[in-house]
Amino acid sequence: MSTATVRTGPEGVAFRHCPITGLAVHPQADLLIKANAVAATVALLIGGVAALLVLLTRWQAVHLLDAVWFYRILTVHGMNMLIFFILFFEMAVLYFASAALLSTRLPVPSLGWVAFALMTGGALLVEWMMWSGQADVLFTSYVPLRAEPPFYLGVILFAVGALLVVGHFFATLVVAKREKAYEGSLPLVTFGALTAAIIAAATLLHGALVYIPTFLWSLGLIRIDPEFYRLIWWGLGHASQQINVAAMVSIWYLLGALTVGAVVLNEKVSRVAFALYILFISMASAHHLLVDPGFGPEWKVWNTSYFMYMAVLASMIHGFTVPAGIELGMRLRGENRGIFGWLARAPWGDPGFSSLVLSVVVFGFVGGITGVTFGTEQINIIAHNTLRIPGHFHATVVSGTAMAFMGITYYLIPLIFRRELVFFRLARIQPWLFGLGMLVFSIAMTFAGSFGVPRRHWDITFSQAPFGVEFSPAVDLVIAVMALGGLVAITGGAIYIAVTVGSVFFGRRLGAEESGRGAAGKALPRGIVVPPRPLTPADDANVVAVGALGIVPGTLVLVGVFLAAFVTYYFVNWKLLSVVWKVG
Repeated sequence: MSTATVRTGPEGVAFRHCPITGLAVHPQADLLIKANAVAATVALLIGGVAALLVLLTRWQAVHLLDAVWFYRILTVHGMNMLIFFILFFEMAVLYFASAALLSTRLPVPSLGWVAFALMTGGALLVEWMMWSGQADVLFTSYVPLRAEPPFYLGVILFAVGALLVVGHFFATLVVAKREKAYEGSLPLVTFGALTAAIIAAATLLHGALVYIPTFLWSLGLIRIDPEFYRLIWWGLGHASQQINVAAMVSIWYLLGALTVGAVVLNEKVSRVAFALYILFISMASAHHLLVDPGFGPEWKVWNTSYFMYMAVLASMIHGFTVPAGIELGMRLRGENRGIFGWLARAPWGDPGFSSLVLSVVVFGFVGGITGVTFGTEQINIIAHNTLRIPGHFHATVVSGTAMAFMGITYYLIPLIFRRELVFFRLARIQPWLFGLGMLVFSIAMTFAGSFGVPRRHWDITFSQAPFGVEFSPAVDLVIAVMALGGLVAITGGAIYIAVTVGSVFFGRRLGAEESGRGAAGKALPRGIVVPPRPLTPADDANVVAVGALGIVPGTLVLVGVFLAAFVTYYFVNWKLLSVVWKVG
C-alpha cells in the first residue's frame, strides 16, 4: 500500500512495494489490474440492472416486460454477466497472479493496453447492438437467429483482446522464470491461474471458430449448419465458465491464506486437481447437446461419463482441501476447541472470509451436485430447457465465481487501489445478503424446473399460445420465493457495487505507515488489520506428527454431509426418471 518504490529486475523498472504482503508490484500491472477491475464492475452494474428486469418479468405476479423487451434484456443480462463481467475480472486476476504475486515485470505493457482497448471496444459495440434492438438473440445467439454484423464483430474483438491478455500472462511467467522471480515451482495460486489461462486459450479459439464464420454468415457471404454452430459454440459458451472454475478455486486458496492463514495440505494433490481441469473439464459442455438428434449415443455417453468424472474428482479434491486448509491453519494458530470450534471462532465479520465460505458451500452443495446430476445423459432429458438449468448455473457462476470475485475485491481495494473501504458495515453484511439470497433463488429456480417450468419462455403460462399448459399450484409459490431470493441477492449486489465504486473514488487513501497491525480500527478486512501469524517450524512438525487428516475432523464431517446430500439428490433424480419412463 505504500507509494515507496524499489529498483529491481534487469530492466531497472521501479516497483511499488507493499508492506503488508511484501510484494513488489510492477506499476503497469498495477494500472491494468485497476482498469480491468473497473470495467468488470461496470459490466456487473449493467448486468445487475438487467437481472432485476428479467426477475420482475419471470415473477408472474408482476410480469413487467413484454416479450420483445424480455428477450432483449435477457440477452443483455447474459452477455454482461457471463462474458464481460467475468472475463474482465479474470483478466485482472491473471495480471495479479503473475506480475503481482511473483513480483515480476510485464514484458510488453503496451500489449496489455491494446488488449484492454480491444475488449472495451468490443464490449461497447455489443452493448450498443443489444440495447438498440439489433441483437435479440440471447446469450447463445443460436443460428438461424440473426443479429446485425456489428454484434458478432464486437464479440470477436472482445475475444481477441482476451486472447492477447492470456498470451501476455504466459510471457510474464517466462520472464519471471528467467529473471528468477521465484524459486522452485509456481505458487499454487499462480498455478491455478495458469490452469484458467490454458482453458481460456482453448475456449477463445472455439470462439474464433464459431464467431468468425457467423460474422460472415450475417453478412450473407456463407451458410452455416445450425448443428455445427451449436457444437462449436458450446466449446465457447460452457467452457468459458470452466475458466471461472479454475480462477474461482485459485481465489479460494488466496482468500484462505489472506483471511485466516489457511495452509495447503498437499500442493502436489492440488496441482494434479488443476491439471485434471485442463484435461477433462471441457467435456461437460456436452450436456447442452444431449437432446440434439444429430449426435450419436456413443458421443453422448462418452462425454457424460468416464473421463468427465475426472473433472468432478478435481472439484471434490478442491472442495476438501480448501476448507481443510482453513481448519488446519486455524488449529495451528490455537483454535482447537472441539470439532467445530475453529469454525465458530472464524472471522465471520470479514467480508472476504464470509464470501469465501459462502462461495464454497453454495457452489459445492447446490451448483456441483446439480451439475453432475444434470450432466448425466439419462437424467438430462427431464432437466434440459427447464428452469433447473439456470438454477444450476446461478449456483455455480453467480453464487460461486461471482462471490469469490467479490470476496477478493475487499482485499484488492486496500492492496492494489490503496484505499480504505467505505460503507464498511454494509460491506460486512453484503456477502450474506448476496450469498443467501442466491442460495434461495437457485434452489427455488431448480425446484420450479422440476415441475417442468420452461427455461426460456417469456410467459410460463403460454397465455397467447394455441394450447394450454397447467402447472401445479405450488409453482406460483415457488416462483414467488425465487423472486424474493433474487431481490435480496440484487440488494447484496447493489451494496457491493456501492462499496467498490465508493471506495475506489472516495475511500481515504492509505499511507505507507498503515500496514498490518498499524491499521487497526480502520475500515479494512480483518486479514489486513490483524494478519495471520506466520507458521513456525514447530507448527509444521506438529502436522507431520499428527497427520493432516487427523487434525481436520470438522472438514471430514462436512465432507460426509456433502456426500450424503450428493447421493440422495442423484438417486432422487433417477427415481423421477423412472416415473417418466413408467418403470417399476
